[in-house]
Amino acid sequence: MGIYLNPDGEAFEIAVQSDIYVDKTRMLAYLNSIIGKEQRFVCVSRPRRFGKSMAANMVSAYYSRQSDARRIFAGLAIMRDESFLDFAGKYDVIQLNMQDFLSASKTVEDMISLLERSVLWDLLKEYPDFDYFDKTNLVRTMADVYQNARRRFVIVIDEWDCVFREYKEQEEAQRLYLDFLRTLLKDKPYIGLAYMTGILPIKKYGTHSALNMFSEFSMENPWKLAEFVGFTGEEVRELCRKYGRSYEECRTWYDGYAFPMYNIGEVYNPRSVVCAIESGVFDTYWNQTESFEALKIYIDLNLDGLRDSIIALMSGESIAIDTGTFIGNMTDLKSKDDVLALLVHLGYLGYNLETKKIFIPNQEIRKVYADAVRDGGWGIIAKTIAASENLLEATLQANAEAVAKGIEAARFETSHLQYNDENALAYTISLAYYTARQKYIVVREFPTGKGFADLVFIPRPAYANLPAMIIELKWNRSARAAIEQIKDKEYVQALDGYTGKILLVGVNYDKSTRLHSCEIDEWSK
Repeated sequence: MGIYLNPDGEAFEIAVQSDIYVDKTRMLAYLNSIIGKEQRFVCVSRPRRFGKSMAANMVSAYYSRQSDARRIFAGLAIMRDESFLDFAGKYDVIQLNMQDFLSASKTVEDMISLLERSVLWDLLKEYPDFDYFDKTNLVRTMADVYQNARRRFVIVIDEWDCVFREYKEQEEAQRLYLDFLRTLLKDKPYIGLAYMTGILPIKKYGTHSALNMFSEFSMENPWKLAEFVGFTGEEVRELCRKYGRSYEECRTWYDGYAFPMYNIGEVYNPRSVVCAIESGVFDTYWNQTESFEALKIYIDLNLDGLRDSIIALMSGESIAIDTGTFIGNMTDLKSKDDVLALLVHLGYLGYNLETKKIFIPNQEIRKVYADAVRDGGWGIIAKTIAASENLLEATLQANAEAVAKGIEAARFETSHLQYNDENALAYTISLAYYTARQKYIVVREFPTGKGFADLVFIPRPAYANLPAMIIELKWNRSARAAIEQIKDKEYVQALDGYTGKILLVGVNYDKSTRLHSCEIDEWSK
């Protein structure tokens, strides 16, 4: 056992013994199904604090022949899989955190040299008696060990993409690093399994990838590992039950990264859920570990009208994008879709593989966007978000005049979005009620059986004392006409299962005067 060769599984044991641990060991069954096969190269990319390092520790603890896998995994899901004993403790595992090596080096060349010397130190201590061709060459030494011991290696690499994040502009350094990984891993019979984790998908340059033997499991397409991306709804529901927390409130704050193509309807940020469960306070935790400075930089680029797309996303819209041109780095961003695809991988956006649409997934991330535009040069957008709590309060108090003035103040410049129809008006109002999404489920074009209500606000369970709201919009007509449409088409009847007060809010924009008007009626159901 060395520092990098055959870890004893202690890091994973610490996780299992924590007060809150969610069992994801069934992922090992998938790895067992591909070990020693052509598909044995796996790259898992996730945002920060989505459990990547814990999963890497789990893989090492299971396969390492110096780890007591039967004891460490006792009672966990993988123990019930028929493949458990076939692979547990049967491999020489080399576990590497690339960030550690990079942080201890001045250049990528130094990093690679330090890594090779460190692994060679462990290998030669473990196998001192073999006849080696070149004890200074890592690839040849690993080949010699395999030739003599006939035991394949499991290579576990965490933070694999740190070079691309810290050496963003240095293409030659990136190429050197990729070539090192390719030489170490590709077409090597001594590799039983290569498991890499990071934030970014595999970098491509030119017309090929140096690591094209890897299967990728990303936030864009998690494929067979979808259920292991974060916490599932069932897992979070059980945690909330066990610790006496509100599941609905937890869902509001941290759910959203769903993968419907793989029947995974709810995916939660693990770090945030654990913090909220432990503290009993639902708040933003993820952005305390993942700085949103990068978000501010990217959304301020405004490539191809990126700002308009961000406004639409903040208004609750889903937007179709083409992820095909994104090449996996943080600098070579040639279009709006490249930036938005990067934000998916960084965790700032959710992505629906079926519809090819992106969206802001939950309350926590909505707050991150609000913070980003508040600190940036977004002017009236930041003011609109800041004023949104007052607008909600004015609506709840049925103060129609204050609501009209609030919406008037929220109207942004036509350079951001053409303001010439009810759809554009809906964007404005959705943004104007930005913070209301913490307390309400907001649905645009809510189906009623007799048409579609423009905006419906349904109180979340934690705010059941608040009234529901139906907002109908008109263009060059009247606020009263909007109210009458809500009544004539019986929109309130569509709120199945809801009983209590409903505010009927009619809003009109007069193109000639460029003014908004509002009327509010109350209804009981």
